[in-house]
Amino acid sequence: MGTMPEGSSTAGRGGPRTLAEALRTRGDEELAALLRARPDLLTPVPGDLTQLATRAGTRASVVRALERLDRFTLQAAEALAVAPDPAPYETLRSLLTGDEGDRGTSHAGTAMEDIEAALPHAVDVLRRQAIIWGGADRLRLVRTARELLAPSPTRPSPTGLGPTVAEATAGMSPTRLQEILASAGLPTTHDPVSAVAALVSLFTDRTRMAALLDTAPPEALTVLDRLVWGPPYGEVTASPTPPVRWLRDRGLLLPASPRTVVLPREAALHLRAGRAHRAVEPLPPEVRPAATTSITQGRPQVVDSTAAGQAFTALSTVEDLLKDWHEGGPAVLRSGGLSVRDLKRTAAALDTNEQMAGFWLELTYAAGLLASDGAADERYAPTPAYDDWLTLPAAERWARLAAAWLTATRTAGLIGGQDTKGRTLSALGPDLDRSAATEVRRRVLDLLATLPAGTAPDPESVLARLRWERPLRGSGTADPDANAARNAAAVGPTDLRSRIAAWTLREAEVLGITGRGALSAHGRALLGHDTAPADGTDTPDGTGLARQARAEELAADATAALAPLLPEPLDHVLLQADLTAVAPGPLQRPLAETLSVLADVESKGGATVYRFTPGSVRRALDAGRSASDLHTFLATHSRTPVPQPLSYLIDDVARRHGHLRIGAASAYVRCDDDAVLGEILADKRSQGLRLRRLAPTVLAAQADPATLLDGLRTMGYAPAAESAEGDVLITRAHARRTPPRTPPAPVPDGPPMPDATLLGAAVKAIRAGDLAATVERKPAPEPAKNGELPRTTSAETLATVQAAAMTGAAVWIGYVNADGAASQRVIAPVRVEGGFVTAYDHTADEVRTYPLHRITGVAELADDSA
Repeated sequence: MGTMPEGSSTAGRGGPRTLAEALRTRGDEELAALLRARPDLLTPVPGDLTQLATRAGTRASVVRALERLDRFTLQAAEALAVAPDPAPYETLRSLLTGDEGDRGTSHAGTAMEDIEAALPHAVDVLRRQAIIWGGADRLRLVRTARELLAPSPTRPSPTGLGPTVAEATAGMSPTRLQEILASAGLPTTHDPVSAVAALVSLFTDRTRMAALLDTAPPEALTVLDRLVWGPPYGEVTASPTPPVRWLRDRGLLLPASPRTVVLPREAALHLRAGRAHRAVEPLPPEVRPAATTSITQGRPQVVDSTAAGQAFTALSTVEDLLKDWHEGGPAVLRSGGLSVRDLKRTAAALDTNEQMAGFWLELTYAAGLLASDGAADERYAPTPAYDDWLTLPAAERWARLAAAWLTATRTAGLIGGQDTKGRTLSALGPDLDRSAATEVRRRVLDLLATLPAGTAPDPESVLARLRWERPLRGSGTADPDANAARNAAAVGPTDLRSRIAAWTLREAEVLGITGRGALSAHGRALLGHDTAPADGTDTPDGTGLARQARAEELAADATAALAPLLPEPLDHVLLQADLTAVAPGPLQRPLAETLSVLADVESKGGATVYRFTPGSVRRALDAGRSASDLHTFLATHSRTPVPQPLSYLIDDVARRHGHLRIGAASAYVRCDDDAVLGEILADKRSQGLRLRRLAPTVLAAQADPATLLDGLRTMGYAPAAESAEGDVLITRAHARRTPPRTPPAPVPDGPPMPDATLLGAAVKAIRAGDLAATVERKPAPEPAKNGELPRTTSAETLATVQAAAMTGAAVWIGYVNADGAASQRVIAPVRVEGGFVTAYDHTADEVRTYPLHRITGVAELADDSA
């Protein structure tokens, strides 16, 4: 049997009567624990413990607190919601374990011993978070939580129980109550109150209730079986069937409306053997290994190498994406984001599907490598941070991407879905932030870290564990009147948190944090599971700078773990006779950039294949390279001899390159060989360019120079553009960059977690304010009237504060500040001079100076409170 929870000492009549009184019995550490668990109570800092208790009972705060309870703790709160108020600890335990005669068995596969062992901790959690209060003999659920979790005429309880007999019979005529008593075999009474008490006594007496049900028709028991686990309401006709009439006559079904009946709570609990829930889950579901984990079991190096390969592919994908948008990406939609057509083009360029293309776009955006340029024709483009990122070692580049993904709240999985107004959610657009994303990602990876190295989890067991830990998050809300957008979070077969978890498993794999479904060594280092900070800076109480330093330390650990697993960049390629070059691994950046201009990428994989074509060679010549430069480059970086066909290709294209010259007339073509110009005029393919001869060596066109260049190149010529001075124009790719941009800030999931310094200051301020509000004071010469501050004369005020300054005593004052706001304070005067009193203000926990003329009244504190 589990031990009694804290607070089990009998409070009796001397116990707290309100939540505020219960909070006053707590120590500073307990108050700090409450504020840490429910940080919304700190905004702003309550003036005293009464304000803190009031705020802890507001609907929004209680809903937020309930949403953060695990399934069993929530079930304990739900059981208290249908128990008498207040309820002893034993009553709560019996609602979760069932009747005494049922205690040696288990229901829904749960042993009673597990429930009894877990219940004290659940009660302690509810008490620490101020959801319940009172001693173990008088547990009280805060009123708002009871309203949210208890049944009502329009909403059944989460337990499936209906209203009590007293609630269901409210408004019933006394004659009808006496008829129910007679049908149930009970003696009639003289008033409705005693009649209800007699009926409740029958339903809660296991022996008499069993005897009554033994006389019920089998069909009536079938009706009860359908209602017992909820919903407890059923519709009846004007002429109910005999089984329903039998139940209604004996009060086992009571009218809820003219055509609706309800099974009263006491009767349902008897049919349930005293249990409030059909299935109680005191233990979290275990995260099981996947069925295919035998491939990597005991071989974490396989997982690490696989994950490293995925990490390298992720880097290549990000580089390819931003290289494709090097000169400026697609336009930004008026409503923000990327159009569906541009997303499809990006997916085709990356050789992936649209969902994964959206993930890569959101990843680069979250890492601060991509943003909109803010120009008149607003477009997406790489940021200056991208150029800095390219200069980093590969492992460090990956760590930055992984860290950005881990902390981002933008959720790429939502792309293509619809918001609450039916609008399609676009990549890089608004409304993709989900505050729960960061928590879910981190929790999923933490669960993976609990398995042995090299072990992949069963995804369904991970989802089941997450649903147990936060049953109300994503799958709706504890508040039935909350905004429909929050209730709509459960879309499709799973709730939002489950969908984020499924996306996390997939995204972690393509990003290289996991390999073959198992967490890699560099993934563990990124999460901090390999090392723990010696100074505790990884705790929520750490300052912002300490947390940032810790994050940088973890990124460095992940970089160190990944670096040995990534291939070293190569400085050579293998040229082949079929006009291709094979890169057997990653290339050094200068080599890769030059080769990407000189050749086209034909295929990627373990080795990248580049193909040389007349167009790619001409592209290199247009960029300012000469034929001799290209020959030297290939001879320097090829481990195989330069094939003769490739040398011929370069020389042939170079010989013809620039033979034709094109400039702006609106456009013209000039060539020293008038026969070539004659061929162009005679070619039918040139008709669209509308050429005419101006001179033996010059043709004029009505097309612009760029169109003329493309048209002649399509016809097989190799023209070169020239300037107004007749010089050849060298065309290099123009790098388009946005102004400096910061990465998008994650959307916080509620108020930020307070650090130890803020918690300590807040507790002191609340204590001081509570002292000022509750301290016993001696009567002032002129007692307060109609809620006004009491008043003393100037002489009396001066004499009292001077005496307090000499004796070191504390006094109570009424004070009106410069804005006219009145307040009451407890001060300890230190010095009185020049019309001012300098004192230590217990309310503000600091030394302050007060003008005497603003002190409306003063009184000494009672002797027992000084």
